[in-house]
This record gives sequence, structure tokens and C-alpha cells, in this order.
Amino acid sequence: MLNALEVFTTVTVGLMVGVEFSVAFVMNPIFNALPEDSGQLGRAHGGRMLGAVMPVWYIGSLVLTAVWAVAAWGHAGTGLVVTAGVLLIVSVIMSILLLVPINNRGKTWTPENRPADWKQQMNRWDRFHYARVAVIIAAFTLLVTALA
Repeated sequence: MLNALEVFTTVTVGLMVGVEFSVAFVMNPIFNALPEDSGQLGRAHGGRMLGAVMPVWYIGSLVLTAVWAVAAWGHAGTGLVVTAGVLLIVSVIMSILLLVPINNRGKTWTPENRPADWKQQMNRWDRFHYARVAVIIAAFTLLVTALA
């Protein structure tokens, strides 16, 4: 049963990393290259769609990691799992304090109501997102290492 939990948790976190990596290095560059208002509209739609799903994924990944740490307490690799859990906590805190406020504004913007500094706000979100992606990649790497 522990093996199934370990694999399920690692796959769940890995898929989350893949989605967030794709947002950072594939989707947002595509949106930024689109003409006129298309990029801003794409980001707003992405913010609404992923803004509804990702909180569940982040919290679910954290809960699964915590359950793994408790279930494997005293086994080899548990320290790696605990450290991964701490990093996932950091990613949730980063999300709540840094990214969600910008996302909540951006997902309501249209070409008619967006602020003059909307591009600067999106660039700021991108910088915070790059840091968050690095944190969750580190957490994922620790979980994979704990499997070995």
C-alpha cells in the first residue's frame, strides 16, 4: 500500500510540475507573441481555468506528501519526503501571497478594462511563477529520489 501511495503522490506532483512548467515556458510565451489583445485574453482565460484547478492540485499534492511522510516515518528517504513537503508548503504560501492576487486581477481583465500597467503586472506574475516552478521541481526531485 505504501508503494502505491509513493507512486501516486510522485505522479500527481510530477503532473503538476509539468503543467506549471508548460505555463511558464510554453503557454505564456505563446500568449505574449500573439497579436493585439489576443495574448491578454488568453492569459485571462488561462487564469480563470487554471485558477479553479490548481489550488486543489497544490493542496492535494501537499496532503499526499504529508500522508506519505507519516506512513513511511522511520524508513529510508523519509527526510527527503518531509523536505519535499516543506517545499510544497513554500509553493502554496508563494501562491497565496504573490501569485493569486495578480491572477485574481488579471482573470477579470478585458481590452476595455485592463489597467495601463497590465503588462508589467503579468511580467511580475511570470517572475514569481518561475520561482514557484523551481520550488516545485525541487520538491518533485526529492520525491523521485525518495522512491529510489
